[in-house]
Amino acid sequence: MSFVQLLLLQLLAHILTDFTFQSYQQAKDKNEKGFKSKFLKWHILIMFLSSWVLSLQWQFVFASLFIALTHWLVDGFKPYLNQSKWVGRYAFFIDQGLHLFFLLIAVTVHSNWFSMDVVIDMPLSEKWLAIVLAFVFCGKAVNIFIKEIFRFFDIKVGNTEDLPNAGRLIGLTERYLILVFVFVNQFAAVGFLLAAKSILRYKSEQEEGFNKTEYVLIGTLLSFGFAIGSAILVQLIFMGEAA
Repeated sequence: MSFVQLLLLQLLAHILTDFTFQSYQQAKDKNEKGFKSKFLKWHILIMFLSSWVLSLQWQFVFASLFIALTHWLVDGFKPYLNQSKWVGRYAFFIDQGLHLFFLLIAVTVHSNWFSMDVVIDMPLSEKWLAIVLAFVFCGKAVNIFIKEIFRFFDIKVGNTEDLPNAGRLIGLTERYLILVFVFVNQFAAVGFLLAAKSILRYKSEQEEGFNKTEYVLIGTLLSFGFAIGSAILVQLIFMGEAA
């Protein structure tokens, strides 16, 4: 296994644990209670198991313990970040930055000090691992990133609870479509998708008599931006001539 493959697998473990496998209620409880949260210990256990299993290496257990321990410390102290008047609005991004920093340290140290022999041969190349990572990231993780960006800039609109689950599903579907379109070099289809969504949104808002155009536009651009950026990044780094 290469360093890049291991790093991609650990990023996948992080995204699955911190976003996909964690409910909004559990995340809220941890953010408010920190070390006192009843969900924190289970979250850290899942983090450890995801990291170790996806490493495909017995020796990575020490690195997984390090990742889990630092994850516990960062999440435990996060309520203090949230309550700070100086860095409170940056808490989510500081939290994620620290997690990724410690993850990179763990992977780097392990790759330098231990054998990279795997227990099970991995059929996925770096390119396909990157594609899988892009699809997982563009799911629930991007929904949360967009929500935090809105909170950071204090962007609000009157009735934000209007079909929230439908909005998340629409966003997830459009990002998956964009990834597919970009990977098969059909950029024109991305433009068509954006135009079609804009027309439907505009018509819906006019019929409801509730103007939230700027709110919807920002969310759409962020959603498209994350998906297009992820796809292009994968193409530039891992897909060579296909980019």
